[in-house]
Amino acid sequence: MSLINPDVTPEKDFPLRDDIRLLGRLLGDTIREQEGEAVFEIVERIRQTSIRFHRDEDEAARRELETILDSLSRGRTNQIIRAYSYFSHLANIAEDQHHVRRSRAHAMAGAHAMAAPEPREGTLARALKLAREAGVGQEALQAFFASALVCPVLTAHPTEVRRKSTIDREMEISQVLAQRDRYALTPEEEAASEEAIRRAILTLWQTSILRRNRLKVIDEVVNGLSYYDYTFFRELPRVYALLEDQLAEMDPVWQTIEIPSFLRMGSWIGGDRDGNPFVTADALRQALLLQSKHALGFYLEELHCLGAELSLDERYVNASEQLHELAKASPDPSPHRKGEPYRRAITGMYARLAATAASFGHEDVARHAVGDAPPYESVEEFGGDLSVLHRSLVSNGSGALARGRLRRLRRAVDVFGFHLASLDLRQNSDVHQRVVGELLEKAIPGTAYETLPEEQRVALLLEELRTPRLLTSPYLDYSPETASELAIAHEAARAHRRYGRAAVPNYVISKASDPSDILEVALLLKEAGLLRPREGEMAVNIIPLFETIADLRNCGRVMDDLFGLPDYMRLLRSRGQAQEVMLGYSDSNKDGGFLTSGWELYKAEIELIEVFKRHGVALRLFHGRGGSVGRGGGPSYQAILAQPGGAVQGAIRITEQGEVIAGKYSNPDLGRRNLEILAAATLEASLLHSGQSAPRDEYLEAMEELSESAYNAYRALVYETEGFERYFWESTVIGEIANLNIGSRPASRTNSRRIEDLRAIPWVFGWAQCRLMLPGWYGFGSAVNAFLDKHPETGLGLLREMYREWPFFRALLSNMDMVLAKSNIAIASRYSMLVEDEALRQAIFPRLRREWESSIETLLAIMEQQSLLDKNPLLARSIRNRFPYLDPLNHLQIELLKRHRSGDADEQVVQGIHLSINGIAAGLRNSG
Repeated sequence: MSLINPDVTPEKDFPLRDDIRLLGRLLGDTIREQEGEAVFEIVERIRQTSIRFHRDEDEAARRELETILDSLSRGRTNQIIRAYSYFSHLANIAEDQHHVRRSRAHAMAGAHAMAAPEPREGTLARALKLAREAGVGQEALQAFFASALVCPVLTAHPTEVRRKSTIDREMEISQVLAQRDRYALTPEEEAASEEAIRRAILTLWQTSILRRNRLKVIDEVVNGLSYYDYTFFRELPRVYALLEDQLAEMDPVWQTIEIPSFLRMGSWIGGDRDGNPFVTADALRQALLLQSKHALGFYLEELHCLGAELSLDERYVNASEQLHELAKASPDPSPHRKGEPYRRAITGMYARLAATAASFGHEDVARHAVGDAPPYESVEEFGGDLSVLHRSLVSNGSGALARGRLRRLRRAVDVFGFHLASLDLRQNSDVHQRVVGELLEKAIPGTAYETLPEEQRVALLLEELRTPRLLTSPYLDYSPETASELAIAHEAARAHRRYGRAAVPNYVISKASDPSDILEVALLLKEAGLLRPREGEMAVNIIPLFETIADLRNCGRVMDDLFGLPDYMRLLRSRGQAQEVMLGYSDSNKDGGFLTSGWELYKAEIELIEVFKRHGVALRLFHGRGGSVGRGGGPSYQAILAQPGGAVQGAIRITEQGEVIAGKYSNPDLGRRNLEILAAATLEASLLHSGQSAPRDEYLEAMEELSESAYNAYRALVYETEGFERYFWESTVIGEIANLNIGSRPASRTNSRRIEDLRAIPWVFGWAQCRLMLPGWYGFGSAVNAFLDKHPETGLGLLREMYREWPFFRALLSNMDMVLAKSNIAIASRYSMLVEDEALRQAIFPRLRREWESSIETLLAIMEQQSLLDKNPLLARSIRNRFPYLDPLNHLQIELLKRHRSGDADEQVVQGIHLSINGIAAGLRNSG
């Protein structure tokens, strides 16, 4: 059984076709063996009927599909759902492997000049080539690397539906496919590899896709750490090595220059408590402990392997004086290593690192050390010893040995430290306001802080920030909320003392709308010793997050007022006169729709650039992008280059959320490429596009018109249409998502069903599940038609020119092209039938259909395409291949929802709904 039509398969995709055929055949065999031939035949019948319905919304196909699905027993339904879910997962594996295959083919073609390689946007080699062609010299590149920061930040969100147990088996399959691809196998080896895949698929089939219990915060931390084993530990050092080698090829002077570690990892898992009551000081402590344990465990294992490799005898190779000193300090008593100074030095380093791990409480991560040794005082001291090894090897004719495992370990230590990833704190400004209000009221009764106007709040906060006196007292009792927030701040201070400042370097404030929101956090940091008034030092970056449309329009004013405060600017100097600002894509989209969200984000960046320049402050943007287009997702490379000139000043942080983390980083080859893309795009945007001219006035005016119309259309539907809230809850699986064990965070901020209170993640996830994808396009068709009506002679030509010439507009439309291609109005029409009130259904769904059709029509006209994804053949191929196996999951989900909502509380029905949610998310890949 194949997902690919051989009649339309390009020759370069034959290996993909073969892989999918192999995986499909082995899964089919497993289903037959485990469940019987009858189940397999039903799978095929549903698929064929679904294709007919998908093609032309054939009414006969609809009735036949409903007949088939209605006849299925509860147990049989779940078997069918599991079959289609695994088809989606296996198709993902095959596609990922094909991406790796094509990337290797391009690289080999370029290296051997056998053929002109296909363009590979986003690679470091290409970025360096462009920089050289643009006349960017060595000094400019060195200055960039010295101050740059590129940081993907892993976050835990309630759309990650994959279990580590299943990801591990999928990794096994991926590795076997890679071996089959790269090596010529004998018939016996080929049979053995096929048997290995068969075993992995059987294990998957017999493993529950779903978790039995809701994840705890620490479970999410452990899941996040697994990606260091899959990718980050080994692939991040490879990215640096690749970059250094490419620079050395460009100019020999780079052969002696080690690039600073500008590409680092961040995390919110265990520190993001906005709306998550389970993220406590204890959870933060455990998260930091687990991160440190993971890093030190990796270093110890690498040191052990390095010692086995460097068996250099002093009779044949010299060693530096510093290396001999390390060897002498080693507690290694073995006579067998007496003449092997490198090994003795490494066993001593291992003993010191094992003692360091024990001092952190990680006694179980190390093999038995050769003897007692003092722990390292800092990660810099450990890195210094590794550098002694490096210099000694290089200076004594063994430079090739220094470029292997030692090179990678040195880079890993520099990147990950003893803390692994920088863990951000995040909390809502409303919480800070209540906590500071209580602290002030306890210390200075009658303050009534929360009733004060903004000016008086700022004055009071600044007065407190000028004195080292603390507000808190051990003799006073505080509310649980205030006690918890103070405990978090003190735990962060403890982490600084234990692991270094890089362990918890940032504090993000959700719903920031005034300077007092930033100063409140400064006051809390002061209570924990993370801000010292006398010295004018602040140990943590305070980062306002502007999320809603109103916040984005107001952010320039907030930062201007904040920078106008001499006391804050004094503190900012201790942070290198740099300020980070986070922009929220999710809530601004839910608030104002896709088009307006994108435009207001762009305008906010322009305003921030101007404000920061006026005050002489360096701007670092933190983009809160989700996985789906409706939450700021889409290709990272194009998104970074589409920023306004001056927005990427050598530094950028980007959230990696939900199932996108697995899609990007569970495969090491793809993970390395995604890391390369982030680094390359930041380099290009900073060095080649920072001074790019502003868009033409006509473009800005046109975008303002489009945004206003799209905003009005979106708000009229979502917030002003009577009954829309009910339509959303009944026509999607949002209620069922709220009960799925896929995250520690509640789906809503309150118990309300109001859309305003719903988190943006399940809002987008719900629309993705029913295949309407509304947050990624609604309002566009209305906006374009209104614009064309107003400008009948020149309108379309101008919009086409904007698409060709303006990276921002091109990226916006390309993302919409993708999301509309993943939508399916025929399937969405079946979900609409779940709405009990026929009048409500008839008032809303035809309206959705008209806007969907209008959005596609206008998008194609502007992009000058005959059909969706004409300019994105890779994604078009992916959709063509996988959707015949994805669509049936939607149909099965609809039938299960009917049963469940009619009162069928059978556990198998609930399980079937949750299984279908998993399968659809896997098939769409970026749905949350």
